[in-house]
Amino acid sequence: MAELNLAVVYYSSTGTNHQMAQWAEEAGKSVGANVRLRRVPETAPMEAIEQNPAWKEHYEKTQNIEEATTEDLDWADAIIFSVPTRFGVEASQFRAFVDTTGGLWAQGKLVNKVAGAMTSAQNPHGGQEATVLSIHKTLAHWGAIIVPTGYADPVQFASGGNPYGVSATVDENGIVGDIEDAVKSQARRTIDIAKWLKEGQGQ
Repeated sequence: MAELNLAVVYYSSTGTNHQMAQWAEEAGKSVGANVRLRRVPETAPMEAIEQNPAWKEHYEKTQNIEEATTEDLDWADAIIFSVPTRFGVEASQFRAFVDTTGGLWAQGKLVNKVAGAMTSAQNPHGGQEATVLSIHKTLAHWGAIIVPTGYADPVQFASGGNPYGVSATVDENGIVGDIEDAVKSQARRTIDIAKWLKEGQGQ
């Protein structure tokens, strides 16, 4: 059976998408994938970060996590992005990272990457589906194989029923409800499909 490389790439200001990414990482390792957990570089000025205690605390606490590079995407067979929504689209930090992938795209190195996305917002209709679909548009331009959650696992209903990718609702106490199983299900589904594709290619 072919080895499978999974890149879990996230941006998180106060920790929600970091937690989701960690759950995806755990799921990947539990099924034998080689996993890289990578954070998208922060582009906001320190003056802005320091004005939000939760943002500053999370920023300082996660400096030990390696920053994502295009090499991580090149290495990966499967990719899961976890990114918060900002007015119905991805956080600008993630878009800045995407803008560095033009070289890989031009070489065709993102074609047939198996990929999906997760997101979060502060209310159930705060743009989660729109954000995941926006990321899907980028994946389509790459020629990636987009893997939605669908309703392949009943845990998706318990987590809110978003068929495009797991989405978290967040309040002052953190993630609302229990979405850990849904995140892990999405990760395992992404890995399974990547394995089928890789083995079918005889790699």
